[in-house]
Amino acid sequence: MIMALLNSALTDSATMLRRNLKHMLRYPSLTLYIVMLPVLFMLLFVYVLGGSVGPGHLGRGAYATFITPGIIVLAVAVGSASTAVSVAMDMTGGIISRLRTMPIARVSVLAGHVGGAVIQAVIGMVGVAAIAFACGFRTHANAGAWLAAAGLLILLAFAVTWLSVALGLAAKTVETASNTPMPLTVLPFLGSGFVPTSSMPTAVRWFAEYQPFTPVMNTVRGLLIGGPIGHNAALAVGWCLVIALGGYLWARKLFSRDPAKA
Repeated sequence: MIMALLNSALTDSATMLRRNLKHMLRYPSLTLYIVMLPVLFMLLFVYVLGGSVGPGHLGRGAYATFITPGIIVLAVAVGSASTAVSVAMDMTGGIISRLRTMPIARVSVLAGHVGGAVIQAVIGMVGVAAIAFACGFRTHANAGAWLAAAGLLILLAFAVTWLSVALGLAAKTVETASNTPMPLTVLPFLGSGFVPTSSMPTAVRWFAEYQPFTPVMNTVRGLLIGGPIGHNAALAVGWCLVIALGGYLWARKLFSRDPAKA
């Protein structure tokens, strides 16, 4: 019985995932946005500000190498807005009411959004990484380090996506859903993504060192560029798991509420 329910949920989730992938193919501008906005920030910081704001003024190439982990994390954060909007559109457009009447696993609707958003985030991260190499990013990391960095970034995308799904469900309108994930796009700037946290004022430095994205960026930087990782890897994984679990539980609670009382 349990296996049958599990197989049914997986099948329904795959169906919902195909639906979201078709939407992604029909509206490629969303994926392009996830790539282009971080790329614009990279071009701005490397070619306009790189000669003056980089750590130690090492030059544009070295600064591009330094900020690439932050830019990739920014791509994940930027994608959160499109996920929240997509969920809000489903909730306000009537499609969810129709799906509720069908004999499908309820979790499959949310799982389809999460799967599609993670794939979209991976495409965005790959695109940003390609541009980073063109801007001067250099690494001597081996295959194991690349796989570890990719795994952590995908875990971050999974966690942020669940939180974005919950934000989309909580929003009353599509416009609200487009704004609520905005703080996530600010966090890479208020962390170690663009300058070392040691260069910040005390209060800002305390926040920057303990916010969720900083250990992720420090770990990815250590894996790809070299340098000590220390406890950052454990903190990064821990933050991702907490955000994913919290986002999932919040999203499930919001999705299970009575539509008439929502």
